[in-house]
Amino acid sequence: MEPKRCLWVPLDKPLYVEYHDTEWGVPCHDERTLFEMICLEGAQAGLSWWTVLQKREHYRKVFHQFDIAKVAKMTDAALEKLLLDPGIIRHRGKIEGFRQNARAWIALREKEGDVVKWLWSFVGGKPQDHKTRSQENPNTTSLESDALSKALRKAGFNFVGSTTMYAFMQAVGMVNDHAANCLCRKRS
Repeated sequence: MEPKRCLWVPLDKPLYVEYHDTEWGVPCHDERTLFEMICLEGAQAGLSWWTVLQKREHYRKVFHQFDIAKVAKMTDAALEKLLLDPGIIRHRGKIEGFRQNARAWIALREKEGDVVKWLWSFVGGKPQDHKTRSQENPNTTSLESDALSKALRKAGFNFVGSTTMYAFMQAVGMVNDHAANCLCRKRS
């Protein structure tokens, strides 16, 4: 018998199942991964996560494994070239947003110190156990994602609206939105 998972997990897509089972909702405190997820959640805005998930490895390749300093130094010419790359979502604003977010991250680090600790402060430093309204009608924002979105925009980040930041918070384990009967619910 197949273990129970969140209803949004398409069981016919092994990459998606693996992402759900091993990464989504797992508390992350790694700076590079958090930066990657902010960028990728922004790239997903208006699209399905499946689109981004399939392109994730290529994003890592063309954006220097999300090395923040290297992304911040990417030239206009390098970003322009990416507009022709079918391995990523070819949206000028989103592509340029990765560099802008890297620069904003560096500035935030200079101002706040530990950006990871700063991000986690929006949920009190530990994962929040959210109870979704229902799997058919899940949460899409919270007071915490509203506050994080506002703070990141003020710090110069792009594509960090409240819905996008709620998805980020779910992905990196700041909130636990696994279904009550999901095999990953207690792990998060």
